[in-house]
Amino acid sequence: MSITVEQIRLELEQIVLPDGGNLVSHDLLRAVRVDNGHVSFVIEVPSAEMAQKMEPMRKAAEALVSELEGVTRVSAALTAHGPTAKAPSLKIGGHPKPQAEPIKPAGVQRILAVGSGKGGVGKSTVSSNLAVALAKQGRKVGLLDADIYGPSQPRMMGATGRPASPDGKIIEPLHAHGVTLMSIGFMVDEKKAVVWRGPMLMGALQQMLGQVNWGELDVLIVDLPPGTGDIQLTLCTKSKLSGAIVVSTPQDVALLDARKALDMFETLKTPVLGLIENMSFFTCPDCGTTHQIFGHGGVAEEAHRLNVPLLGTLPIDLQTRLSGDQGVPIAVGNGPMAEAYERIAKGLIDGGMA
Repeated sequence: MSITVEQIRLELEQIVLPDGGNLVSHDLLRAVRVDNGHVSFVIEVPSAEMAQKMEPMRKAAEALVSELEGVTRVSAALTAHGPTAKAPSLKIGGHPKPQAEPIKPAGVQRILAVGSGKGGVGKSTVSSNLAVALAKQGRKVGLLDADIYGPSQPRMMGATGRPASPDGKIIEPLHAHGVTLMSIGFMVDEKKAVVWRGPMLMGALQQMLGQVNWGELDVLIVDLPPGTGDIQLTLCTKSKLSGAIVVSTPQDVALLDARKALDMFETLKTPVLGLIENMSFFTCPDCGTTHQIFGHGGVAEEAHRLNVPLLGTLPIDLQTRLSGDQGVPIAVGNGPMAEAYERIAKGLIDGGMA
């Protein structure tokens, strides 16, 4: 059984502080990570004096989490801001800074964008499950949620909490299901709308690429917003992007917009590594018959026309939707859908793309 970040946070709510609150309610938890059974987190308090008093709490937190099923090791760090320490600035957004050259985070081997011409085709679901599937194949994977207006990866990956910044400059990402995560959704209340103009979007993407401690990664997957706007333009021109994957449903209306996304990548000289047809068919769980609700073969024909691989076809699947809502991507477990994502991941690896 794999442990989730949310389970850890719920467990740590049992650590009661003298005023009756807990580590979570007082927002003292930072950088909660889970990596193959190894759990790590930071308890951040306002002063060194308080940190001395909190040491028993830190030990209690480690002991409590270590008892959870699936946890093999626990590392809890205690940090404090001294009286003259600069408070960490985790503000995301603002005009981008001048760049001497395109960004490629140190330690990141490849950056893959997952895009779509329109919303509602399952691009974010594909991104999260593809990241997990690649991690299960032994790859070191990061997932950047670049959909600033509609960040969904925190929910889909079951990750909560505000990223830490011990030095006020470098942002420590979160981890879930073996994947390193960053999203604007960690920085703002999920009920609040992000009302930003283009330059602020570009500045936020620049920060999340360049200021996040991504560590050593084989591949960083960037979940793009739908369409062909500022984020896409910034990523393709201001970062060392290895290639793009385009997700579409088979219906003609979706393909019209997918072709615009493909044309955008071509215009910006970003290689398209392949296409994925999502919602390709539906198999009735009662009678076993297959229905092609959105048509059939449109994405395959487009891939053939462009002479790029059709990386996979994915059905409409209720459990995939439920798993995403619960924060445990379907690719984490076993079954036909997990195997489908595994095949796509293996195809990318075998083709030298991930």
